[in-house]
Amino acid sequence: MSRLTPTAEDVAVFLQTNPDFFQEHAHIFAELRVPHPHEARAISLGERQILTLRARCKELEWKLAGLLHNASGNERIAQQLMHWCCDMLAEDDAGALPALVEDRLRGIFELPAVVLRLWDKEGPSPWVQDIGDALKHYASTLQTPYCGPTDGCPAREWLDDSAQSMACVALRAEGGITAFGVLVLGSEDPGRFTSDMGTDYLTTIGRLAASALQRLPDTASADLA
Repeated sequence: MSRLTPTAEDVAVFLQTNPDFFQEHAHIFAELRVPHPHEARAISLGERQILTLRARCKELEWKLAGLLHNASGNERIAQQLMHWCCDMLAEDDAGALPALVEDRLRGIFELPAVVLRLWDKEGPSPWVQDIGDALKHYASTLQTPYCGPTDGCPAREWLDDSAQSMACVALRAEGGITAFGVLVLGSEDPGRFTSDMGTDYLTTIGRLAASALQRLPDTASADLA
């Protein structure tokens, strides 16, 4: 009866289930040659392991650099948001707040489009205007900011056709249920706002903006409601 030649899978299973093999046959480990990953030559198994470890170290270095970059960016944004909050607190004219909110957030996040719309409030146009009931209802149902493609949000009507992704944040009084406004951020980058991104910053921004804009007086119809 002829002996069956073991397959590559058989060899792999054997080595996995016999971890002492190379310890008991050290000369095989020392003499074993494997293909170089990037060159047309063979190298020792030990050298191959070193190359693998170097590649992993390089990958970790890139990840660490990315984390440091993100941390630096988040620190910069946090500082700018603090200044924005201070400016809103220092603004004596409540009617100037809508423009301040839009302009400063556009600069902080380097976005081409930041749109603020309010209703049931008295204030300057175009920020305060009559909004359809459908958008009012949509805003009040937003428990967390919407992030994703523009075609997934009815507030896209305030963005131009170049916007590919957006975030929509409902503005409501602290502890309130019904929204009195929305903050819309648009980007030409489809990956800027995605459904799986964290929304802590956006939620905080919405709370800060809503608290400041509460200084605008309610309309008579809102008082009656």
